[in-house]
Amino acid sequence: MNLIVLDRDGVINEAHNDVIRDPQDFIPIEGSLEAIARLTRNDYRVIVITNQSGIAHGLLTIDDVSNVHAHMQQLAASHGGRIDAVLVCPHTPDEDCSCRKPKPGMLHDLMERLGVELHGVPLVGDSLRDLQTAMVVGASPVLVKTGHGAATVEENKHLEGVDVYENLAEFVEQLFIEDDT
Repeated sequence: MNLIVLDRDGVINEAHNDVIRDPQDFIPIEGSLEAIARLTRNDYRVIVITNQSGIAHGLLTIDDVSNVHAHMQQLAASHGGRIDAVLVCPHTPDEDCSCRKPKPGMLHDLMERLGVELHGVPLVGDSLRDLQTAMVVGASPVLVKTGHGAATVEENKHLEGVDVYENLAEFVEQLFIEDDT
């Protein structure tokens, strides 16, 4: 089974300083939906993992997040893509849960649900915590410069073992070039 794990904000959609409560505020990054469609056409299962502490802070509800994710999945489908699952951490950093990235709880949950290991599976994110989460379970950390990615590169000059791309579309393009060789 081909599998890829994506962070949401800053990888699929524009990162906001505020929470995304309304589906209409979900603005896809150029090329991201087409990249998901290409993954789908090539038999990849696309999983999204996302920290959404706005739930615990009372800024949005689980229903708000579910509606945004349903919209995201509809947008992906309208481009021929499929998002197989979305895992959410609703906690604040202060709650010290096991699921908030960079802790690997969402990935452990995913491994248990699918009965797979994530060794070598690409985890695409735009922050250091995404990369750290990938490394904990042996996934392949991939950084995109969209969202907070450019700042992450600037703040962490020595990202050894991390592939860096302009955006999700560029990573997916490179992924299939490598698959063809």
